Amino acid sequence: MKPTIVVTEGLEKTPFNWLRENANVIEAKWTDTAGLAAALKSADGLIVRTYTKVNDALLAQAPKLRVVGRAGVGLDNIDQPACKRRNIQVISTPTANTRAVCEYVFNLIFTLGRPVVNLHGHVSPEQFHDYRKKIRGLELAGKTMGILGMGNIGKGVGKIAWAMQMNVIYNDLLDVSAGIDYPAKAVSKEELYRNADVLTVHVNHQPDNLNYHLVDAVAMSQMKPSAYLINTSRGEVVDPVPLATALKTNRLAGAALDVHEPEPPAEDYVLWGCPNLILAPHLAARTQGAMDRMSWVAREVVEALK
Repeated sequence: MKPTIVVTEGLEKTPFNWLRENANVIEAKWTDTAGLAAALKSADGLIVRTYTKVNDALLAQAPKLRVVGRAGVGLDNIDQPACKRRNIQVISTPTANTRAVCEYVFNLIFTLGRPVVNLHGHVSPEQFHDYRKKIRGLELAGKTMGILGMGNIGKGVGKIAWAMQMNVIYNDLLDVSAGIDYPAKAVSKEELYRNADVLTVHVNHQPDNLNYHLVDAVAMSQMKPSAYLINTSRGEVVDPVPLATALKTNRLAGAALDVHEPEPPAEDYVLWGCPNLILAPHLAARTQGAMDRMSWVAREVVEALK
């Protein structure tokens, strides 16, 4: 007998077709409160992505639920203790998007510090040579990459930075040195902020909002005026108010944020219109390969329900 699995935020085509062949699938959008409640009554499994909040209120509507699958890396939106109390297994895909995010970090760095000038048609010799006279991009070799949070993605970013002849320094709550196979130095947060030419953030959500505004006004005041700040981790980690000030006063050379709090950002988002700033709509993991790998959590959910 096939299990009944509720999917709230979709999956990629091939894994989704496989799931439909191996389970009774009910699609219920996370925004449809009544529809989701009705679907959960018969659910053996639940597959979510980013925005479905798997909490006590939701779990109370799912008396048969045995497995929750997260087609993604972090488990911020899943109340793991609540699941454990109900003997519900939680499955995720912790390394599925590592490479995609690592590559995207450098995409953001180059877009900020070494933007491409694309000639869309004929330009005069004066215009052509004017570009060459004025543009001076960022060269990464010899610069220092500062990594805040040295998990799978942080380590991957560091390895690419090292391959590009950057100096790599990092800060993490844990001693992760044994898992790093290239030259990288663990430093204090103060030293990280002070020495990084590029500061890239790769921390996760922590209980009691431990990482809330971790990169705050004090942290930014310690950074070089020539430094770039990249955040592809969690929107809550970077305080947008001092960042807006830093960008408007040239206290920082630039910043790129792929994540925001909330998502999407509100109309009065303090960062709208700031100079030298990229505000992206949470795209770091959006490669076809990464999306497929995350969606194959479907197979693990079905296996767990056997």
